[in-house]
Amino acid sequence: MSILFQYLIWHFFDVPRGLLKTWRNFLKFNLNYFSIPLLIKTLFSHWRRYSWSYGQGFDIWRYIGVFFSNLTSRFFGAAARFFLIIIGLFFELLLIVLGGLSFFVWLFLPVCLILSLIFGFKIIF
Repeated sequence: MSILFQYLIWHFFDVPRGLLKTWRNFLKFNLNYFSIPLLIKTLFSHWRRYSWSYGQGFDIWRYIGVFFSNLTSRFFGAAARFFLIIIGLFFELLLIVLGGLSFFVWLFLPVCLILSLIFGFKIIF
């Protein structure tokens, strides 16, 4: 088996397989780092589990106060989680673009090498 054939197998089959595995691992890591699935499931949960109890008996003003306190806690929780989801999805999109770009750059490196050699010889001669 010639060294050129081995190089072509390595460059176009072995390394791209490794690049795709690495790319997939980066995408999975980013989802887990930002906890995007968990944040979506708990989007309207209380902020840091701060919630107030209505207590015993009936007092309309206490019920109104506790209701708005719990509502505010859920609003802050949803706002913080939504912000983190947006940031996580932005980085996920960035990883998709950069990973795809690096994959295609790797595949076209031999073409760039050949073109640069041809251009270099044209400049010299």
